[in-house]
Amino acid sequence: MMPSIQKQVFSNHSYNYLLFLPNNDVVTEQILPTIIFLHGSGERGSNLEDVKRHGIAKVVEEQPDFPFIAISPQCPTGKFWLVNKLSVLLDEALANYPIDSDRIYLTGLSMGGYGAWHWGATESHRFAAIAPICGGGEPEEARSLKNIPVWAFHGAKDKIVPLNESEDMVAALKACGGNVKFTVYPEAEHDSWTQTYHNPELYEWFLQHQRRVIR
Repeated sequence: MMPSIQKQVFSNHSYNYLLFLPNNDVVTEQILPTIIFLHGSGERGSNLEDVKRHGIAKVVEEQPDFPFIAISPQCPTGKFWLVNKLSVLLDEALANYPIDSDRIYLTGLSMGGYGAWHWGATESHRFAAIAPICGGGEPEEARSLKNIPVWAFHGAKDKIVPLNESEDMVAALKACGGNVKFTVYPEAEHDSWTQTYHNPELYEWFLQHQRRVIR
């Protein structure tokens, strides 16, 4: 049987994206954990193949037995991630694919790391856990994330996005009692994502968490 590959999906209301669906023929009714991956500024544009350069979209190409649904949207040239459009994308995905709504995980690198921090804080009720990589955010938003497990990653020698961008968010989360892990790679520059996304511990960590509905 041919391995599953990513499908290009075009949306009139949100972002175009790459979709990976694990081979789910055996248990057709099974709902699956899902990772949403936000790329960095270098992959913006209108060619979805560019999204495969880094991150989850690249890992899926290398690992056809990847056990998550993977959704990797593409941000247009010169734009930044917008929560309202990402939210529509997630609504459409939930309506069309066998997604376990209690096991949706959000991650992103660089510009996508900023996007993950912000979207996670804005719509915290949608995610089971988030993993921002070499990004940053608004520390005053951290309180909105205090009930979501967060694992942040950054390279100590990053000259593109300074380490303190992640440090500030992690400190703000700790200050409000958040559940946060922080991995700093002492020798890494901006590319702190390659080793992160190739680390099986990240995916094991994701699967340890299900969405908490706070009432």
